[in-house]
Formats: sequence, C-alpha cells, structure tokens
Amino acid sequence: MSTVRRPRRSVTGILLLDKPAGITSNQALQQVKRWYQADKAGHTGSLDPLATGVLPICLGEATKLSGVLLDADKSYRADAAVGTRTSTGDLEGEVVETSSGRLERAALLAVLPRFRGPIRQVPPMYSALKHQGQRLYVLARQGTEVVREARDVTIHALELEDFAPDRFRLFVRCSKGTYIRTLVEDIARAAGQCAHLTALRRTEVAPFAESRLYTLDQLEQSLHDGGLAAIDALLLDPAAGLAHWPRLRVDPVRAAYLAQGQPVRVAGAARNARLAVLDEDGRLLGLAESDAAGLVAPRRWLRGSPASPFQSRDEPEGRI
Repeated sequence: MSTVRRPRRSVTGILLLDKPAGITSNQALQQVKRWYQADKAGHTGSLDPLATGVLPICLGEATKLSGVLLDADKSYRADAAVGTRTSTGDLEGEVVETSSGRLERAALLAVLPRFRGPIRQVPPMYSALKHQGQRLYVLARQGTEVVREARDVTIHALELEDFAPDRFRLFVRCSKGTYIRTLVEDIARAAGQCAHLTALRRTEVAPFAESRLYTLDQLEQSLHDGGLAAIDALLLDPAAGLAHWPRLRVDPVRAAYLAQGQPVRVAGAARNARLAVLDEDGRLLGLAESDAAGLVAPRRWLRGSPASPFQSRDEPEGRI
C-alpha cells in the first residue's frame, strides 16, 4: 500500500525548538519539517541525544541564515559526575577510567581560570568530525582510535553554579566547535579527578535565548488545535536571526541592484561590516558586506515569499 505524501509548501521563518532528550537533532528537524510541510528545513548546530535546549530550526528561505547561526556563540549548563570517565564522555558510554578521593570545591575553582578565554581542545572520538573520509564516531564504534589535532576554541564565560564532592554544574558560554564533554573531562583532570557529562542544556544560540522556546508537544498541540496557521504563527521573521548585526534599510531601487548581485552605495552604512539588509518595511532582504569606502555588496540574498507568515519582533532576541 502506498503512503499518501503531504504536499510541500513554501514557508519561511525560524522556529525556536526546545529539543528534548533522547532523540537526535536531525530527528527533531525532520518531525518539525513534516508538521510544517516545509519544502526546505535545516537546524543550526547539532545537540547530542542526551542534550536538551535551544535548537533553532530554519524553514524555507531562512535556511540561508543557517551558516550564520552555526558560527554563533552558544551557552550551556552542564552537569557532571565525578569519579568516572566514560568512552563517550557522557552517560551513554562505558566506564574507561576511575579516580578515588574527594573533589574539593577549592580545587575545582582554582583550575577554572585556565579554561577561560582562548584554549586548545582535542575533539573526542565520539564526534561527527571526519578522519580520511570517515566520521570519528564510526571509527570509535569499531574500536579504532586515531590521533586528533587540537583545535582553537574560546570560552567566553565559565562559572561553577552547583557543587558536591561527587558532582558539579558549570555554566559555559563558548565559541562554535567547543565540545562540552571534553571541557568537563579536561577541567576534572586538571583538578585531579575523572568526570563525565550527565546532563546538558543549551540555553542560547546567539542571538536566541531559551525564554521563547517551543517543545515538540506544544507544536503538535498547536497543529492539532489550529492547523498550519497556528504553527505558522510561532515562526520568527528571518531578520530575528541577525538581531545582533548592523541593519541597513534600502529603497526599492537599491534593493533591485543588490538582488542582481550589484554593489551599491547607501548613506550611513556601517563601514567594514556584515550587514542585515532590510526593505523599507523592515523585512529582511539578505546579507551583505560593506568595505572601507561604504560600498555595500550582497553576499546572500533571500527570495521574496509574500505568503510566508511571520511573527514580527522589533526587539533583539535574546556540538557539545
């Protein structure tokens, strides 16, 4: 028996999903895409199945902003258990090392400054990075371990929020590419102990904070009660994803030139900057860059989608 496929539609916007534990980011993405019947969808940085929290999902033309959000700083709350290190760095792995004795609060606080600012971090074997064309986690499941080069990441904020001798909780704000599992292991090792991640919640993907999230259950209920119109109303205008960028409004003539790939001059444009280009009504047209002379060149342009509903927001929004 053939399955009747729902028709796809052109819908554009950003959904701030509160990803639940127990599923992959891609599984969450595919469910959202099905409910919206969207022709295009993408998420902006994977969370492991263990992790929960902010997962912006871009639909339609908003997928052109996925790279911007992938590069954004992110914030987490991480819970760790002291005394054991696992093969995966979290609850899902086997114990591969143990430590004895008690972790002292003073010892933990003493090492935290070493991990603030620019640091170098060796990615874990259980990660999606590739080695000679194969994902590291595939090699790890085969029992193979390869040498990984340390990478530069930046820890913008690192604070101890809760402590007991057998556990602790950290708040972390970091650059893209930071592995929180590895950070927890390295901090514990510096304090003379083993540790592994037991829970992780992402609280922010700049400029989006967790205060505006929707769960899968809430999304499903909205769809059940009000149909597509109800869940469309939960979408943010793509411009919300660039709330932290300088904005530039252009008239229809300049917008037409930019849409054709031609640079233009706009009075008052920020110099040497990435710009969110808006039309006179405040709708996002695309991404651009300006040079030292104020010439604005388009970099990524959105196709018009007049039928796409947005929830307008004028104020900024606030791999493991």
